[in-house]
Amino acid sequence: MELEIYDHTKEKVSSVHLELIKNLLDFAGEKLEVADNTEISVTLVNNPEIRELNSQYRHVDRATDVLSFAAEESGDETPIIMAPELAAELPVNLGDLFISVDKVAEQAKFLGHSFERELGFLVVHGFLHLNGYDHEQPEDEKKMFSLQREILDQYGLER
Repeated sequence: MELEIYDHTKEKVSSVHLELIKNLLDFAGEKLEVADNTEISVTLVNNPEIRELNSQYRHVDRATDVLSFAAEESGDETPIIMAPELAAELPVNLGDLFISVDKVAEQAKFLGHSFERELGFLVVHGFLHLNGYDHEQPEDEKKMFSLQREILDQYGLER
């Protein structure tokens, strides 16, 4: 999986946490069997930036923990007709995740677990959204949250 990580935070995120994001997304990608040429970006921000994005795109004027922006919503695009061999070589852009490191720290403290566990939870949660999972309906929530817990537990980030 092709991954770009952007750090917009004031304090700059440690290399240990950047490596956690990369390794966890690789692990989750293998679990979901995403193609090797899949692309994703993660942008780490502070509360003011995520509040602005949340207000602009969701019309909710408050900071949130993670925002997922899927690159390709099914049914919204006009199909491009090309040879299957060429189509197989084109990268699949899943989209972009924005994670507030301020919220990671706040929520980890509130929930009584590590910064790493909360960061991992938000990375996997957002990644699953980019892969079409949601939690709008009870049955969808059960499926998504079960998979989320399975990925985190198997990776070693149990609660």
